[in-house]
Amino acid sequence: MPSKPASVTIFTYQVGFGDCFLLRFAYPDRNRHVLIDFGTTGLPADVASDQLLTIAKDIAVKCNGRLDAVIATHRHADHISGFSTKADGKGSGDVIRSLKPALVLQPWTEQPDLAIDATAPTGVALTGLRSTRQALRHMHAISQEVVDRLTRDPQAFSASIAGQMRFIGEDNLSNLSAVQNLATMSPKRVYAFHGSPSGLDAILPGVKTSVLGPPTLQQTTTIGKEAASNPAEFWQLRRRRLADDGDIAGRSAPIFPKRVSATGGKLPMPVRWLAYRMREARGEQMLQIVRSLDKQMNNTSLILLFDTGSRKLLFPGDAQIENWQYALSKPKVRESLADVDLYKVGHHGSRNATPRSMWAQFNKKGPRTKPGRLTTLMSTMPGKHGQDASNSEVPRKTLLKELTTQSDLHSTHLLPSGQLCNELVIKL
Repeated sequence: MPSKPASVTIFTYQVGFGDCFLLRFAYPDRNRHVLIDFGTTGLPADVASDQLLTIAKDIAVKCNGRLDAVIATHRHADHISGFSTKADGKGSGDVIRSLKPALVLQPWTEQPDLAIDATAPTGVALTGLRSTRQALRHMHAISQEVVDRLTRDPQAFSASIAGQMRFIGEDNLSNLSAVQNLATMSPKRVYAFHGSPSGLDAILPGVKTSVLGPPTLQQTTTIGKEAASNPAEFWQLRRRRLADDGDIAGRSAPIFPKRVSATGGKLPMPVRWLAYRMREARGEQMLQIVRSLDKQMNNTSLILLFDTGSRKLLFPGDAQIENWQYALSKPKVRESLADVDLYKVGHHGSRNATPRSMWAQFNKKGPRTKPGRLTTLMSTMPGKHGQDASNSEVPRKTLLKELTTQSDLHSTHLLPSGQLCNELVIKL
């Protein structure tokens, strides 16, 4: 058994708005490959519609027909849609499955047989606190109602609000074939949480993999703060709010069956503006709900730190501040982040997934002249999520400026047209 790898090559694939990273650890006997996430919710305009299948086939070639591990940081579509299978066995997920990974690693909230009221994965003593498990299950139903509403009446809201609701709603829909594929593609599955074994140490000799997040609800209630008082009831109440109009629940007709704007419509002129504002207010309410769903799911994301002895690689998925808070409360974690060499930018460069308190720990960030300067990786697509007007655009301009000036940034949105992936080699 080789003691340690000589290098790691990271292939960052062009999936538009999503994540897909193939890590190749070069050992004397053979290369070992770990796939971290594989999904998208929006491809660039200049790539073919079968881009994910092309990527899956390229992964198969690069790993010589054998994947050692698959990591799905969380259940959002932009991280797992590439694992979807097809009835004819020719889907991108079918290709990944054929590579027979020895391990599939996911967050503890994805354990299929986990009880509704669990606060940690099985095998861990359960006491006291109630889980967000049922809240996560409600996400699919709520998201589906939002998407169905937009499909039935695409003119019910302004284009801006409708676009945001559809994007976030579809990202939170449970991708059944991808979820089932991940649950069955390997004989060994690990559902991890802060401080738990990752299962990767045996697969990657000489590499210590620390799980920094997500915490369980026994460790902290932070990741469930959206529903701290009663997780199950919280989402049920919001689902009722969605149904208040009646048409979603199928009980009555919409309040305003025809599109109404400030400049036209069939309503009398004096009430057109009021009708328009009522529609927009309702749209803002629905958008707030799906944003809450999005935040809740991101806070179940795995945070992994790979330590080869000479280099440290940090992959936090889409973890946001509530997920990070528990890890950053630990002095040993803060100390371990000080000499991180590579940081995979969280949540495609959003404003709340690279906490300043975490960024401040990185001692290797600095100007271009700094020896051993921090390397950052980002997979993103501008214009897909958020708005400049509300300072919520992804990637966030202020963060992008910081990444560019304080690190060596490699981002998919900077790849030349037609390039399938960015290849980065790190000597260990």
